[in-house]
Amino acid sequence: MSGSAHREAPAISLGVEEELFLVDPDTRDLLAEPDPGILAACESRRGPHKVVPEFLRAQLETNTRVCGSVNEACEALRETRRVVIEAAEEHGAAVMAASTHPFAQWRTQLVTPKERYERFAATYQESFRRICLTAMHVHAGFGDPESRIRVMTALRRHLPLFHALSTSSPFYGGGETGLKSWRLNLLGVLPRTSIPGPLRTRAEYDRIVDDYRRIEVISDGSEVWWDIRPSHAHPTVELRICDTCPRLEDAASIIALYASLVRWLARLDGEGRLPPEPPTEIIAENRWLSDTACWPFSATWTLEGGWTSRTTQRS
Repeated sequence: MSGSAHREAPAISLGVEEELFLVDPDTRDLLAEPDPGILAACESRRGPHKVVPEFLRAQLETNTRVCGSVNEACEALRETRRVVIEAAEEHGAAVMAASTHPFAQWRTQLVTPKERYERFAATYQESFRRICLTAMHVHAGFGDPESRIRVMTALRRHLPLFHALSTSSPFYGGGETGLKSWRLNLLGVLPRTSIPGPLRTRAEYDRIVDDYRRIEVISDGSEVWWDIRPSHAHPTVELRICDTCPRLEDAASIIALYASLVRWLARLDGEGRLPPEPPTEIIAENRWLSDTACWPFSATWTLEGGWTSRTTQRS
């Protein structure tokens, strides 16, 4: 057996950001102006985690502590949900875990009074104000900046799968959209979203961010809203394509799958065996197909660098 077969999978750290809606327990509508005591109560009991405001006042974002295993990350996510749920209940609110609200009207929502959010609303106008949604982002920390870029690029082909497994936003504004995730369609009107191109070095990514800053369209890398990106604040690769999962068990499965793929691809990278990259256009097409009610056709770029495709029958 070769020496590479004995090579231990790289250790990784994990963290989860999850956005949640605050709703009226009687009407089930979003709370445009929730009690500020909810955030204060979260702050007092958050422990090693964080709970912060989001773009809309009807949202909160939880950030788990840095975790050393999938089990730790899943338990941390359970803890952060419990913090928000208990704080909300104490102040006459309830919590909703889904990426869009089925009937809430975006026009009635209020922006959180924060310079960053007010600047976005002024810059992107109605296209940003319509973004009444939530998401789940999973961070994986491993290796060095160069290996993280290479593994991030190798993860691109798997993004449609993560999207399909997490979709929770088929309704919006009181109607059925006909898609599994209206969230990605809302985000798609903004610049610097969707699938990034294949990057081979950290310097390539830094040049993109520097160019954006040079033409004064972003202040830093946190305003690059790709489906997957190097985190601006942490030494991690941030998976951003997922909807917020209503069931904790589904979120846990996605965290476990992401961790497994990262460890596998990081090992392949260490052995110089990362697979050839598929065209970005095909990944984007699969991303769209993953949003539809059924897949009449699917195509996959194999690890050997060729195509496999199949036609599926509609029931």
